[in-house]
Amino acid sequence: MDEQAMIHELTNILGADRVSQAEDVVTKYARDTWPFRLVERKFRSIQEMPLCVIHPKTTEDVSKTLAFLNKKGVNVVPYGGGSSVTGAAESTRHSVVINMGKMNNILHLNKENLTVTAQPAIIMAQLEKWLNEQDFIAGHYPQSIELAQLGGLISTRSSGQFSTKYGNIEDLLIGLEAVLPNGDIVRIKNNPRRSTGPDLRQLFLGAEGIFGIITEVTLKVFPKPADRWSQAYAFESVRKGLESIQQFMQAGWKPAVVRLHDEFETSQKYTKYLNKGEAILLLISEGPEGYAQVEGHALNKIVQANGGRPLGVGPVEAWFEHRNEVGALEKLTSRGMIVDTIEISAMWSDIANIYEQVTKRLRNEVPELIAISGHASHAYMQGTNIYFVLATKPLQNLDEVKRVYWSIWNIVMEVTLANDGSICHHHGIGKLRAQWMPAELGSSYSLLELIKRSLDPNGIMNKGTLLPLEEQKLVDR
Repeated sequence: MDEQAMIHELTNILGADRVSQAEDVVTKYARDTWPFRLVERKFRSIQEMPLCVIHPKTTEDVSKTLAFLNKKGVNVVPYGGGSSVTGAAESTRHSVVINMGKMNNILHLNKENLTVTAQPAIIMAQLEKWLNEQDFIAGHYPQSIELAQLGGLISTRSSGQFSTKYGNIEDLLIGLEAVLPNGDIVRIKNNPRRSTGPDLRQLFLGAEGIFGIITEVTLKVFPKPADRWSQAYAFESVRKGLESIQQFMQAGWKPAVVRLHDEFETSQKYTKYLNKGEAILLLISEGPEGYAQVEGHALNKIVQANGGRPLGVGPVEAWFEHRNEVGALEKLTSRGMIVDTIEISAMWSDIANIYEQVTKRLRNEVPELIAISGHASHAYMQGTNIYFVLATKPLQNLDEVKRVYWSIWNIVMEVTLANDGSICHHHGIGKLRAQWMPAELGSSYSLLELIKRSLDPNGIMNKGTLLPLEEQKLVDR
């Protein structure tokens, strides 16, 4: 294939302002914020670069682009806000990146039905600010809210910090429009619920661009809460804190924020409130007038009965003020440190075992480990998640960085799978976790492959993401 001739054809189809080969543009959209790649750049500047970057402004632009590239058999990498930490938006050799950034308009707020419709590149923080001005909230607050685009949040099955009350992104999605790999435009209309066969929204929720590209989204919205209650509690251990969360969740209470931080995390942020070795539980309830106080009273009774010691609202306010700060990542990785997060989920019967086994094994088996901590931040009647945060300082060469990085991930994935947990709660699979997908899905993995072959028979969409490539395993490990 003559690649320059192909790009010339694309330019004729879309217009010169939609296609870019400029070095700074191609470099910008060649990667996301996968921490391993950030560290790798310290030792090796070589990375795969896309052939060009497409900047569609309309659904029709996306349709024309995919129809053309599908016929040519060219790999397509959809690009949103670039905030993925799993390599989902990382380009591969001879690929074309479709940067959705120009499709960023809010289209309609339906106050009667409590929905908002927007294009996929709207930044979630901008959508939230606009809704707040109309006296509504989206109820979805990922830590990446200042960077993440709406389409990317759907594509990775995102979860926000207030998800225990408002739900995860799959609970908020009402309808969508998307373009299939062959250029066909499909629309799933807005309805509160339907019994019309499989829920086709699910084909795009968590698909990370392997089945097509989302071009329009309709979400639920909520009235601004009129009332809020908050409280922090100390627990003697993470296990005891998890038992308390299980009890109030299974009693039917659903506070907006449920966060249990382990001893290491409390020692970094909450030492003036706690005794050495204690974990901290942060709770926020909100809703219509009077609701939060009723729920707060019930939560307080259950938590104290389970050994939680009230600490007041100070720790909750401190968390709320600094909850989205991640500025140190680039600084630390530039020094050759690996700083990463690994979030998994499991049922109540297994989650404490996973936390304890992972932290013990990492401390015993990874001598380069500087710190390992964990917190639970999304609660359900059946279980919760653990969000591991870790830092290591390997010997400063690429081989050692790889060895240490993959040994950490292997341990966490092995322990999680051995305890019937899920290898991912909300960051998505990307190219990082793809190698564990067959073990995660078991006998249903073949179903994912079948859907991929049916929707994308030429295999052009985001190769190596969600579904692993053999050569990808060898390169990364």
